[in-house]
Amino acid sequence: MLDFTLALAHHLLIFGIFGIISAEFWAVRPGLSGATAARIASIDLWYGILAAAVIVIGFCRAIFAAKGWAYYSHNAFFWAKIAAFLAIGILSLPPTVAFIRWRKSRALPGDSDILRVRRYLRAELALFVFLPIFAAAMARGYGEF
Repeated sequence: MLDFTLALAHHLLIFGIFGIISAEFWAVRPGLSGATAARIASIDLWYGILAAAVIVIGFCRAIFAAKGWAYYSHNAFFWAKIAAFLAIGILSLPPTVAFIRWRKSRALPGDSDILRVRRYLRAELALFVFLPIFAAAMARGYGEF
């Protein structure tokens, strides 16, 4: 039951993060209102909370669940998935800083700021595609070393 519970929580959290990135991407547009900018900053806070939970639950799953750490630690797709998630997290930093700055200044962002943030969000979404690919390969034992 522990394996099922951890897997379920892990998957739901990942879907939540994807939803947040998607919502941010669609909300950050030229002509952004101050109220929308404040809402985006609030949504982004949940991004960080869910990302931290994914890491904790993911490693609990890798260590304590059915396959165990020996299986995951020797799998290239596991490490590729971790690297992709880390890259997504690093790409999320400039938008987060922009959202905080927009909320604190209460000034509407310029179109160049919005387009810059959208580029980061687009890159996050593009990398996100690799997470289920790496997970499926890893779960089937591909990439063992």
